[in-house]
Amino acid sequence: MTRSISTIAAEIRRDWAKPYFGAVPYLDAMAHLGVITDRYYYDSGDSVVRYFLANANSWKGETARRVKAELKAMLAGARN
Repeated sequence: MTRSISTIAAEIRRDWAKPYFGAVPYLDAMAHLGVITDRYYYDSGDSVVRYFLANANSWKGETARRVKAELKAMLAGARN
């Protein structure tokens, strides 16, 4: 079962104590998304997740690896 992006964003906030400042706006936007095809104002959910991942390099650990893989799988599924 696929989790909502807002649920994933809540888990990220619980795990990543001090998010990188560049990731924060995208993490905030993800809190308002249900699925990858949703929009956040003029941005697609796809682009919000991509930009979050691009700015989340400093988030490390098992949770980070698992969640990043989950988000990448959502992106791959959206392309198919």
